[in-house]
Amino acid sequence: MKHVIALDVGGTGMKAALLAQDGSVLFEARRPTGREHGTDAVVTAILDFAADLADEGRSRFGAAPLAAGVAVPGTIDEKHGIAVFSANLGWRDLPLRKLLGERLATPDGGAMPVVLGHDVRTGGLAEGRLGGGRGIGRFLFIALGTGIAGAIGIDGRIEAGAHGFGGEIGHVVVRPGGPQCGCGARGCLETLASASAVSRAWAEAVGDPDADAASCAVAVDAGDPRAVAVWQKAVEALADGIVLAQSLLDPSRVIVGGGLAEAGDTLFTPLRAAVTERLTFQMPPEVVPAMLKDTAASLGAGLLAWDLLSMEVTA
Repeated sequence: MKHVIALDVGGTGMKAALLAQDGSVLFEARRPTGREHGTDAVVTAILDFAADLADEGRSRFGAAPLAAGVAVPGTIDEKHGIAVFSANLGWRDLPLRKLLGERLATPDGGAMPVVLGHDVRTGGLAEGRLGGGRGIGRFLFIALGTGIAGAIGIDGRIEAGAHGFGGEIGHVVVRPGGPQCGCGARGCLETLASASAVSRAWAEAVGDPDADAASCAVAVDAGDPRAVAVWQKAVEALADGIVLAQSLLDPSRVIVGGGLAEAGDTLFTPLRAAVTERLTFQMPPEVVPAMLKDTAASLGAGLLAWDLLSMEVTA
């Protein structure tokens, strides 16, 4: 059976699959990234994992994968296949596409086609084609994790922008002069509505450095007024960011994923109400949870690989 390698490289772990052309998963595997051993060890782990996936494909289906798609965090140069910078993984200007192509070379020495993608945008691509945005022409995908990132979906593809920074809703300023953000600005959305922001606020509210966003959500459900105050502050900031995006992009659906979205109705019920309250002339978007959970980026990487093969055929 024809298949491609789909690999998502995260800060602590890697998720992978062998993916058929229709998006169905033929094989899944996970491994640690090994970042505690240094950047060189991370790169070796990626190359070894990809090579083992290729061997798995040959063993199962009697043929090598046709291509490989890899989703990575940080700043990337998709055109040249370079992982430009990742604070978590420690690399700079890593020619990952070239390294993978060489490691996955065919017996006659030909390099396997490899495509590199940004982890959140590839996750958005998968949500658009296989998950919460399936059949939707225009959507916005928002990932609420340690930070906040997004992806703009247009007719089955992701709009990366002129410089590759499209969808960075986490760095929209919703509270001018607010908390300092790692990007250098103040009051960015991710300083107020990310899982880490909620964790910090909740830990401060209860005086427990180990308190986190998940425990805050539990306390919200229990009616703890301190938790409700922390949660509502985050929800209001997120709603402001969504309404700003609605004014600019006019998506018909906003898909919210990431760790904070695991709170379910505890998040989505007040968030939908807050968005509706803020709309004036804008058409209200559907605000829905992501469907693919933590497999979205690996699935999206596989879709990028199939897209690459399609472009090669039509070129």
